[in-house]
Amino acid sequence: MAIDFHEQALKISREIGDQRGEGANLGNLGISYSNLGEMRKAIEFNEQALKISREIGDRRGQGNHLCNLGIVYADLGEPRKALEYYEQALKIYSEIGDRWDEGTCLFNMSLTFEKLGQRAMAIDLAKSVLKICEQIESPNAEIVQKQLDEWQK
Repeated sequence: MAIDFHEQALKISREIGDQRGEGANLGNLGISYSNLGEMRKAIEFNEQALKISREIGDRRGQGNHLCNLGIVYADLGEPRKALEYYEQALKIYSEIGDRWDEGTCLFNMSLTFEKLGQRAMAIDLAKSVLKICEQIESPNAEIVQKQLDEWQK
């Protein structure tokens, strides 16, 4: 059902020439397909969204699509490729001062390092995420703290 709505929104964005909306809707389709486990479609839509975001200079969109690609590759069991995308997204989030998404991206990176068996790196990153969460008063601080506690047992 969500896919139908995103496809309708994508069609409208294209009809009215709203490239930012088109990119966002392509990204939403990517997320929807990822949630359904259709990772190849998720990659395809996120790559299309990333291309548009780059063409129109939408830095936040670029970061979001890169981070979403990282999530897909992590789910596909390709952690090194996931980290490449996360690093690109993180650079953008830092440049534009998007602390919320920076924290989210760092947390995804920490989970990926844990999957690689690099718990010390995962813990260090999660501690950085916790600091960001506290600074911006994010409700995600509790989730990050819980994960840290689990890793530090």
